[in-house]
Amino acid sequence: MYRFLLSRQWVILTLVALLLIPTMIRLGFWQMHRYEERSARNQLVADALGAKPVPVEKLTSPGHTVTTKERYRSVTAVGHFDTDREVVVRRRVNADEEVGFHVLTPLVLTDGKVVLVNRGWIPANGPSQTAFPKIPAPPSGRVTVTGRLMPDETTEASGIKDLKGLPDRQVMLISSEREASRLDAQVLAGYVVLTTPEPKGDTPELIGKPGEENAPLNYAYALQWWLFAAGVPIGWVILARREARDRAANQEKAVEAEPVGV
Repeated sequence: MYRFLLSRQWVILTLVALLLIPTMIRLGFWQMHRYEERSARNQLVADALGAKPVPVEKLTSPGHTVTTKERYRSVTAVGHFDTDREVVVRRRVNADEEVGFHVLTPLVLTDGKVVLVNRGWIPANGPSQTAFPKIPAPPSGRVTVTGRLMPDETTEASGIKDLKGLPDRQVMLISSEREASRLDAQVLAGYVVLTTPEPKGDTPELIGKPGEENAPLNYAYALQWWLFAAGVPIGWVILARREARDRAANQEKAVEAEPVGV
């Protein structure tokens, strides 16, 4: 009754099914692994954002590498802004996906060291972005700023090419090491994304908090792949039984159609 399973068509179909099952199971485990990774990152970011602010000097120093656990930590810094030596970071977008600049202003701390402060986004003044834009001034004199600590930017992590030959006081990536050389000063590693004080007139536009990664989507995909894996043998059995039933019905019709001998 099931000798048709040895036919070329059914052998190929069976081999494909046997290949699909472990492949789908592995894809399900891969998606579950992605879910766990994203959930862990979300928790890490939430913990960092929810932690009490600490002085920036407690988490970073010149030559330090800002770690994953230190990223997004709320920090404070006391000093004065050095607007004469601030730079802008090219090709940055705001919440509306408009292209402009990030304003990177050195904050000279009370001990003489410098921490880089990303004061936010401003629009480009011209289509070429070659001229240094007009930047609203920060508070003058001694200030206390609060923000999120971030690691130095790299091409590998950001996907942004570090182009050379840019107009004066324009950069593609934020690098404390490069800024230390330019400023001839001790610069704390990483930079601070400003949250307070808020700028007058809402410009520069403060950079929003990082969004959560959609971890539940990966969980749903994992269940989906495993359901597909379970469905393959069920579908194979249904097809095989239907084929056997159709073949039996055709044989019965063939027998009934044969003439009865006299």
